[in-house]
Amino acid sequence: MQLLILALIPLIATLSWASEPAKPSVTPVTPAPLPQAGEIARLDVFPAKVVLKGLDDAAQLVVTAVLKNGQEVDVTGNCQYSGNLASTIKVTPLGRAIPVANGTGSLSISFAGAQTAVPVESTCCDQILPINFPNQIVPIFTKLSCNGGGCHGKASGQNGFKLGLLGFDPELDFNTLVKEGRGRRIMTDSPDASLLLTKATGTVAHGGGRKMEPASDEYKLVRRWIASGSPYGKPTDPVLKSVSVHPSRRVMSRQSRQQFAVLAHYSDGSSEDITRRAQYESNDTEIATVDAVGLVRSQNLSGEAAIMVRFQDQVSTFRAVVPVSREPKPFTFTENTLVDKHATARWRELGLVPSDLAADLVFLRRAHLDITGSLPSPEQVLAFVADQSADKRSKLIDNLVDSPEYSYYFAAKWADILRVKRGGDAAKAQGTFAFHGWLRDAMARDMPYDQIARAVIAGTGDESIHPPVMWTKSLTGVEQYVDDTAQVFLGLRLTCAQCHHHPYEKWSQDDYWGLAAFFGRIGKKELALGADEANQAAKRVVVFSQKNGSVTNKRTQKVAEFKPLDGKPMDIAPGTDPRSLLADWLTGKDNPFFARAVANRYWAHFFGKGIVDPLDDMRLTNPASNPALLDALSKELVDKGFSLKHLVKTICKSRTYQLSAEPNETNKTDKQNFARYYPKRLSAEVIYDAVCQVTANPASFGGVPSDANSPRRAIMLPDESFSSYFLDVFGRPQRISACECERVGEANLAQALHLLNSDEIQAMLSRANGRADLLAKDKRADAEKIDELFLRAFGRPAAADQKQAALAHLAKHEKDKKVGYENIIWALLNTKEFLFAQ
Repeated sequence: MQLLILALIPLIATLSWASEPAKPSVTPVTPAPLPQAGEIARLDVFPAKVVLKGLDDAAQLVVTAVLKNGQEVDVTGNCQYSGNLASTIKVTPLGRAIPVANGTGSLSISFAGAQTAVPVESTCCDQILPINFPNQIVPIFTKLSCNGGGCHGKASGQNGFKLGLLGFDPELDFNTLVKEGRGRRIMTDSPDASLLLTKATGTVAHGGGRKMEPASDEYKLVRRWIASGSPYGKPTDPVLKSVSVHPSRRVMSRQSRQQFAVLAHYSDGSSEDITRRAQYESNDTEIATVDAVGLVRSQNLSGEAAIMVRFQDQVSTFRAVVPVSREPKPFTFTENTLVDKHATARWRELGLVPSDLAADLVFLRRAHLDITGSLPSPEQVLAFVADQSADKRSKLIDNLVDSPEYSYYFAAKWADILRVKRGGDAAKAQGTFAFHGWLRDAMARDMPYDQIARAVIAGTGDESIHPPVMWTKSLTGVEQYVDDTAQVFLGLRLTCAQCHHHPYEKWSQDDYWGLAAFFGRIGKKELALGADEANQAAKRVVVFSQKNGSVTNKRTQKVAEFKPLDGKPMDIAPGTDPRSLLADWLTGKDNPFFARAVANRYWAHFFGKGIVDPLDDMRLTNPASNPALLDALSKELVDKGFSLKHLVKTICKSRTYQLSAEPNETNKTDKQNFARYYPKRLSAEVIYDAVCQVTANPASFGGVPSDANSPRRAIMLPDESFSSYFLDVFGRPQRISACECERVGEANLAQALHLLNSDEIQAMLSRANGRADLLAKDKRADAEKIDELFLRAFGRPAAADQKQAALAHLAKHEKDKKVGYENIIWALLNTKEFLFAQ
């Protein structure tokens, strides 16, 4: 191997060796300067009036300098706060107003010569206000991570002390604290001696370390709760309904800061500032980070970061939009489809300039691989080059979408997440072949997506009558039906809500089991295939809908009511299949999840990542990078009768999809707005087929039938049971879940070694009548044959230096041209250009 690499160094030097594309370096950015005197039009303050109730209260001010050019800059931590309020409130340097005594007045705020004032009212500071345990104490445990899954919130607790996970079971927390531990956890007659406080402050050894300081607000509030007799609260106390963030969105310069305030809104119409009690997390810390007090700091990268805000069971987000520059460079961009309109608007907002259009041959190879999972043949490449029509790219996409390879490739994509698998059971082969064939036919004739979903979810019978029923047969338990339905068709990950309220979303256990109820009447029965003895022994499983059936809500231990997500409960009569009503709701044109989920899934297929990423984790705290674009794609899909072929054409005919992967100065670090094409590694099946195409080898899989209709390529395989080390090492999924993340797309050492030095690859290279053998026997000039090889592997002719290096290598093997061509093909297979769509 070392000798071969040394011999090929002149050729290898001209090629991109197989690896991940290099990541552009990030140039450090100078911190954004604060506004100067004369630039400010006014100061805006939130809240417009500061109202404080009791000594436990506080209000986070947010002061915004509105500049004369319309820009908004946070100056909360840079203002001077003054007024006749010294005996009423005090304001910290970060703009937090804290009550001292009862009183009213006016708070003056100034910055860089600009001034404003807000009224202040402080009441009840001379009263001992009641404390509500769920609303005021439990959030402290969450904020300090005491009830997390790695601490006291795990199923077994920690060192004999268990809290409800993430604060979703306040009654358990109350009983654990007040009634367990022989009274040592809570000591109302001596609050400071309570284990809850001595361990949290580190006075007594604590495995989790120090969690609070004796002078902190958290300590003071917990201590007062203990001293007050550790009350739980009254049944009439208000309950939390929602949380809001102010501001909810802000355009920030790179390396700048933005303070936000968070309010909790209760059932009695009241609200309170919870900025220091809520929990925060950024979904992209390379763009913006957030600290415990709600101060956001933008970083060097541009883009948009969503800051999750969570308090009890409610969530919201703050969106930090960080452009490359507040003075973007102008550009013109032809809009081919609706994609371009919304992509362009986003680029202008972020100061991004799109890359140039990809060259024809780069686009040709990309489109073939993305739409059909196949390399273009040399004849197809030359025909595309010869076509001088202005719409040849559009015509190419039309032709590819109508090709048999398209239907095979996308059938395999759906088969992955619909679990078309045998799992080692040979008796299931008939079913998996039938289901895969049904999917392939659905893709070929463009069956509307709503009909596909309905056929899968509400299927009855067996695979000989209704092949999609294999999905129902392959799953066990209502939990799998809920998880897979939500993940595949709604783009939601609901598994967490089975046992507790979703930590990053609004979905509760009641939502989960309300969806599960629709699957409570599924029945499965084994039937003999026929009356004779042979068929009596062979059984088949038939799916049917039982007259009655229910699911138990694990939270209430009562029968779960039929309730779709964000919908109203349904009263479903006995004898009616609830799944048909679920399918009605699911595929309805006004369903907020269905069309968005598949539009995002297909976008991720073509661009390497979703508009929402991960593609099947669409939640409030993981918003779309371009909401307008996703909304437009979803609406177009519905308006066009859920045509998946039309969705593919809308995406691929866009100029956005056809951009070059070569970055420019503005988009070189962008990773979420598609201002350039993001190279992506080909899937296992596509790489295997490409190797077979280039080496002129027939595909070989263990267990494949030998008839004329058997799969001839990896993208045609109906299930996961066909043995292939190549496919496994390159990340083929075993279809044990509905998550596309099961497919591995990252490079690893085993893959590199297999391409470099495996018996399988060597056999393909050296096979009689393989590509190397055929080229060695071919009487054409070597230069012409080298171009053909490059056309097959890369979809382009060899560059001058590459051709020269290849010819020089062949000259060294004049006596055995076959070996020379084997070496060249081997070098091509091990390049980044071969393994990636670019």
